[in-house]
Amino acid sequence: MDTNIKNKPAHKPNFFDKFIDVTRVIEEVILGTGVAFMAIILIANVFARTFFKSIYFVEELTQITVIFVTFGGIGYGVRKARHIRMGAIFDALNEKIQTVLIYIICGVSAILMFFLASKSITYIMRLIRFREMTPSLHIPYWITIVIVPIGFIMAGIQYIITIIKNIREGEVWLSAEQKSEYVDE
Repeated sequence: MDTNIKNKPAHKPNFFDKFIDVTRVIEEVILGTGVAFMAIILIANVFARTFFKSIYFVEELTQITVIFVTFGGIGYGVRKARHIRMGAIFDALNEKIQTVLIYIICGVSAILMFFLASKSITYIMRLIRFREMTPSLHIPYWITIVIVPIGFIMAGIQYIITIIKNIREGEVWLSAEQKSEYVDE
């Protein structure tokens, strides 16, 4: 055993690190809950259809859950750097240009996410005013899409976190968890 290895002091999490952890937990709960719920209702409907008759509202619940998982997972996709990007072009540039580009890309993307969140809130307010209901379950339609602005806001926050991470680390990060260099997965 090498005794020359220096023990680094344990990293004490600051507010930024705690905030990143909280957003990670929220995103993972949204995705995990949504996927598990969708699996349960679809499997239950298969059994019901096989032995009795189909559950009439499962299609509607599945559509709601797909919306829930899709928009709830936007922030998670940004966190894991699984969003659309021009990797070949970006990776060919030098680090200084990459740094400038990541600030521009993340800044514009964050603004776009917050803009879309505001538009989706406006749409939800209109649905509340008109009292739209889902056809099978007869629940207010706005409840089924309230996750849309939440997902956009979480994605916008992830883009801001990426900007902050790049400023703090001094290296190019595509997201709070993904460095710029290509990594085999």
